[in-house]
Amino acid sequence: MILFNPNKHERFYPDEESREIMLKTIQFFENKGLKSLKKDDHDRIWYREFLDFIAEEKIFYKLLTPSKESNGKTRWDMWRIQQFNEILGFYGLPYWYTWQVTILGLGPIWMSNNKVAKEKAVKSLEKGAIFAFGLSEKEHGADVYSTSMKLTPQEDGTYLANGSKYYIGNANEAEMVSTFGKIEGTDEYVFFIANCKHPNYELVKNTVNSQNYVGEYKLKDYPISDTDILERGPKAWDNALNTVNVGKYNLGWASIGISTHAFYEAINHASNRNLYGMFVTDFPHVKRMFVDAYARLVAMKLYAGRTADYMRSASLEDRRYLLFDPIMKMKVTTQGEEVINLLWDVIAAKGFEKDTFFEMAARDIRALPKLEGTVHVNIALIIKFMQNYLFNPTNYDEIPQRNDASDDEFLFHQGPTRKLAEIQFHDYNKAFNLYDLPNLTIFKEQIKTFKESLVMAPASKEQMKDIDVMLTIGEMFTLVPYAQLLLENAKIYGIDELVLDQIFDFIVRDFSKFALELHNKPSSTDKQMEYCRKLIRKPNVDNIRYETVWKKYVYALNGAYTMND
Repeated sequence: MILFNPNKHERFYPDEESREIMLKTIQFFENKGLKSLKKDDHDRIWYREFLDFIAEEKIFYKLLTPSKESNGKTRWDMWRIQQFNEILGFYGLPYWYTWQVTILGLGPIWMSNNKVAKEKAVKSLEKGAIFAFGLSEKEHGADVYSTSMKLTPQEDGTYLANGSKYYIGNANEAEMVSTFGKIEGTDEYVFFIANCKHPNYELVKNTVNSQNYVGEYKLKDYPISDTDILERGPKAWDNALNTVNVGKYNLGWASIGISTHAFYEAINHASNRNLYGMFVTDFPHVKRMFVDAYARLVAMKLYAGRTADYMRSASLEDRRYLLFDPIMKMKVTTQGEEVINLLWDVIAAKGFEKDTFFEMAARDIRALPKLEGTVHVNIALIIKFMQNYLFNPTNYDEIPQRNDASDDEFLFHQGPTRKLAEIQFHDYNKAFNLYDLPNLTIFKEQIKTFKESLVMAPASKEQMKDIDVMLTIGEMFTLVPYAQLLLENAKIYGIDELVLDQIFDFIVRDFSKFALELHNKPSSTDKQMEYCRKLIRKPNVDNIRYETVWKKYVYALNGAYTMND
C-alpha cells in the first residue's frame, strides 16, 4: 500500500530500532484513542503525555542527533524522519508541530562550530527536551533582514541581548532557543542560544488558540557569552536559510499524514451512508471527487519520498534539492488543502462534527502552506530555477532510492545560499519517457508549448515585477518538476500505470486552469493569450481506467482503517 495504514505498517526499515520507534509511536496514539485525542484538542491541553512518551523512548534523541554528535549511537536519517513526520501528521498537527519546531531549533546548533552548545543539545535531547527557533518577529514577520533583536557588546567581552521574537513554537519549554539577531550598531548577523528559564527571558503570551504554545518572548538585558553564540556574520545568515531548507520539507509530510487519515474517515462514512435509496459512493460526482482526492494524495506521497532521495544525496556539486524542497513545501501542502476540500464536499456537514478527526483536519490543513514561508515566497524562489531546469540540463549520476541507514550530514554543511540561478538539473525528459500514457502525452505537449511561450511571448519587464503574474507562471512551471519526481518514484514503487495516468488526468486539468488564469491577467498580451489558449487541454477520457482505479484502489479502502475510540 502506498498510503500509510496503522493496521498494516509494513514499511521497509534498515534496522529494527527504526521500526520499533514507528510501531511504538503508532501504538501510543492508538492506545490514546480518538476520543482522548479530540478532547485534548478541544480543551487545548498541552501534550505532556506525548512528550513524556518521547522522553521515555528517547525518540527525538535517536532521530534528530547526527551520528558524530553521539559517537554513532544515533543518526539524522531522512528516510525514517519522513516516516515519523507522516505518522505524527496522521494523528494530529500539534504532535507534529512540537517535533517540527524542535528540528528548526536544532538546525543552527548542528550547523555551528560551537562544541559546548552541541554537547548540551545532545544531553538535552537524551533527556527528552524540546527546542525552539527564534527567527520571526511581530513587526517584521519573516523579513529577517530587518530583525530588531540586538546583541550589545559589553566591556568585559560579553553581550546583552534585547528584543523580542514572535510566533515561536515551544517557546514555553525550550531551554535552548536558537535566536537570530544582529550585533548592535552593525549589520552583522548572529545566532545565539537563550534559555526560557532565565529570569531575563520574558514569556509574553501564547499567540494561538490551540494545544501548541506558539509564543512571543522578550529578552531584556539578557546576558550572552561567547559559549552562547552559535555563529556570526554571513554564516549566521546562511544557517538561518539552510535551517529553513531542512525544516520546510517536513510540512509536506504533515499534509500527507492529515489528508490520509481524513481520507479513511471520509470513505468509511460515504460508503456506508444510504441516501435516496442508494449509497453515497454510488453518486457519480462523489466517485469523481474520491478518485481525484486519491490521485492527488498518491502524487503527493510519490513526490515527497523522491525529494528525500535528492536531499540525502545532495552535495555542494549537486544542489538540485534547493528546487525540489520549496516545491515540497508549497505544492504538497496546497495539494493537501485540495484533497481536504474534495473530501469535505463529499461528507458535507459530517466534517464539522466534533467527534471526527476530519474536524481537526479541515482546520489544520490550512496552516501548512502558511508556515516556513508562504506559498508566494516559495514560488518566487522556485522561479529562479526555471531557466536552467527547462532549457539548460546537464548530466548527473542517477539518484537511487535512499532507504539506507546513513547519516545525512550534508544538511548541516549546505554552504552559502547564493547563486541559486546557477544550479543545473538533469533532463526531466528521462523521467517523462519512462512511461507511455495518454494523459502524460498530453502533459508533455503542454510543456512543449509552455516552453515555446516563454521564448516567443516572454513576460515583459513590467510583468516580471508583477508578483501576481509571476505566481501563475510559477505554478505552471512547478507542475513539471512535480511530475518528474513522482514519475521517478512511481517506477521505484511499481505504481499501477492506470493510477499514474489518473494522476496525469488532474495534472493536465491543473495546468489548463493556470493557463486560463494567465490568459485572464490584465497585462496578458495577445501573443501570450494565444499560447494560453493552446495550453488549455482536456484530459484523455478512459472509463475503464477510471472505474478500475475507483474499484481497485479507492473504494477498496472502505473499512481499511478506523482509529480506536
